[in-house]
Amino acid sequence: MARFFDSIQEQHQAFIEKQKMFFVASAPLAANGHVNLSPKGIDSFKVLSANKVAYMDIIGSGNETSAHILENGRITIMFCAFDGPPNILRLYGEGYAVLPGDEAWSILATKFDILLSTRQIIVADIHKVQTSCGFSVPYYTYEGERDQAYKWAANKGADGLEAYKKEKNMISMDGLPTALVNSSK
Repeated sequence: MARFFDSIQEQHQAFIEKQKMFFVASAPLAANGHVNLSPKGIDSFKVLSANKVAYMDIIGSGNETSAHILENGRITIMFCAFDGPPNILRLYGEGYAVLPGDEAWSILATKFDILLSTRQIIVADIHKVQTSCGFSVPYYTYEGERDQAYKWAANKGADGLEAYKKEKNMISMDGLPTALVNSSK
């Protein structure tokens, strides 16, 4: 059932481009650390090459992925077919965060519609791709994007978002620093 590939194939990229949602998983090295699994939406994911992807990361209540990839690099990204033929696609890689002001930001930012609430761009060098059946994933119908995140960010404003990041996004729930720690000095 499962098939493995060393890179993102054309059919994988076509599948990814049709998806409205994806999931990102990461974990710290500590045995008692918390595994993080985050759903992501909006038009925030891009395949940059057969072995490199990036997604625009929006300010949220935590910043676990940034802390985990800063510590150990491990990241898994999963896409599920919620319509059409069943399919699950996982991308296994080593990730890193690119922040506004980093040299790579000016190039990567052109790939996205950067939002007021964009916190960072997560890039992953992909070393393994897996497809599997997804037979038990139910059908869902896409109805549109939620607008609460846009309204929340607009209400906070740029200064309020910076204060929120300093309060909520600098340290993971397990006490690990995120990529934002060095940018705020």
